[in-house]
Amino acid sequence: MKILSLVPSITETLIACNAHLIGRTRFCIHPQEQVSQLPKLGGTKDIDWDKVKKYQPDLVIFDKEENTLEMANTCPFDYIALHITSVYDVGPELARLAKRIDNERLHEIAVQWQDLTSTSITAASLSEVPGIIKWWRKPIKANKFVYLIWRKPWMAIGNNTFIQSMLDFIGLSDCRIQFSEKYPTIDLSLLDAETLLLCSSEPYPFAKAQESVVDLGFPCALIDGEKFSWYGLRSLTFLQALSQQGS
Repeated sequence: MKILSLVPSITETLIACNAHLIGRTRFCIHPQEQVSQLPKLGGTKDIDWDKVKKYQPDLVIFDKEENTLEMANTCPFDYIALHITSVYDVGPELARLAKRIDNERLHEIAVQWQDLTSTSITAASLSEVPGIIKWWRKPIKANKFVYLIWRKPWMAIGNNTFIQSMLDFIGLSDCRIQFSEKYPTIDLSLLDAETLLLCSSEPYPFAKAQESVVDLGFPCALIDGEKFSWYGLRSLTFLQALSQQGS
């Protein structure tokens, strides 16, 4: 089956499962060697179906959170739309995809997700948040944090998102400042001075903004956004490692 994946984390996972991928988005960057051999046929929010017709995929993979409804409505090929907003969605949705493409390795990964989410992980502390790439200013007495995904304007992760679910699953739910919107724009001046700013490595390249963030005076760190948002094999491996550390 010839597959076009428009979901970066699924592209990475399907490559590990030896699925027959014929195309990807420009944001599908892992694993680098394999994806470099696949044509870029669009982004996660845009697609040129005339360009795709050259490759005649048997199945196009969307995700309702990452891709647009218009992309699905205009798709001239058979497709499946995943819907993953929680760690508890991943196992069932990957199992559904595995059945659709008849891939045993993907089914095994789905089972691993379901097994993992039936257990619990030892609660993390704000001084030892897993997935930190680099501490810019380590907290002394912080008891709350925000997970930032954008700058100018400042945007954070709110409720009903996969990242929020990941943070809660590793035991940080009581420390997370709650936002009802999925991706709220926030005013940092309203935060307590001891609030920890977790600056995601993506989609905004916070690694390049270290000096500007540190100058704000908050405790802050660069955190690996891929581990918290790439919900296929990457986030599974991350959580499995945390689970083994706590056992």
